[in-house]
Amino acid sequence: MAKRTFLNLSIFIVLTTIALGSRADLAVLQYHHVSDSTPHSTSTSVSLFEAQMQFIRETGLSVVPLQAGTSEALDGENTGNNRVAITFDDAYDSVYSSAAPMLAEYGFPYTIFVNTSAVGGSGYMTWEQLSTLTEQDGVTIANHSADHGHLARKPNESQNEWRKRVRHSLDDAQTQLSAKLGTDAPMFAYPYGEFDEALEGMISDRGWYGYGQQSGPIGESSGKTRLPRFPMANAYGQLDSLENKLRSKALPVDAKTLPDGVINSNPPLLSLNLPADMTASRLTCFASGMGRIEFSETAEGPVQVQAPKAFNSRRFRYNCTYPAGNGRFYWLSQQWLDLSQPED
Repeated sequence: MAKRTFLNLSIFIVLTTIALGSRADLAVLQYHHVSDSTPHSTSTSVSLFEAQMQFIRETGLSVVPLQAGTSEALDGENTGNNRVAITFDDAYDSVYSSAAPMLAEYGFPYTIFVNTSAVGGSGYMTWEQLSTLTEQDGVTIANHSADHGHLARKPNESQNEWRKRVRHSLDDAQTQLSAKLGTDAPMFAYPYGEFDEALEGMISDRGWYGYGQQSGPIGESSGKTRLPRFPMANAYGQLDSLENKLRSKALPVDAKTLPDGVINSNPPLLSLNLPADMTASRLTCFASGMGRIEFSETAEGPVQVQAPKAFNSRRFRYNCTYPAGNGRFYWLSQQWLDLSQPED
């Protein structure tokens, strides 16, 4: 009897390990323009976008609606292969003219994050075009602020001034989207990918998911108000690196242990509490514009990651990866924000 119990327990442990190892995460792709004539830094060429969509189809990975895919990834509900979600920021007219017809042909759902003050302006979709898209299956329109402002609290801005400014930007946009398009999706994409803990709190108070522009997949350890997406502009969306992104897994570091992205010192220090079964020596970290950077391992403590010199940009990132087996990688990106640097 004891032997049978031991065998049953062993089988349970093996099956549980397999299930945990095959848990599916969500790779969210982030686009701005899909055009050959718009700024290179925020554009994906039409040919590259089509090649990416074809590549996704060939992988056999499921493309899912963003809200449902995010919820399921955070809850760890899916096992097997990763899933993919497609997003666009700003509602540029090239998305309507170039991307939307392709996505309809592929049958892929997608989300457009709209800054409402720009609708109808030069280079942006009109309310009529957005309304037309909402009538199509799988298209979601969500909030990207009323004014595309820098929403983290500015130096020398009072708490009351900041809250009033941000409340207007968040809530006026949501009201307009509801009134004009009948949509009230509980999702928000931070303009410029900038956020601080106070802004995250306002997103949380509204029960919304908050999406940044730092890379990485969404998994159980991700934070609901600092969700990563993979930028897909020409420089980042080439096919030779796309498969690694689509099949990556969230590094199992609790997002609650990560720091506020607003820096107090430059270069900032990132502490990572790796799971006990992960060996720090297998971790690889990179810093924006600096390539691979070193880290230190403390005795029975967190891994300390810090760039070798100060940054001179407003936004930058530390990206860390770890082998996940079968050619896959765990991935985590920490977004940093230097408020002393000028706004865009």
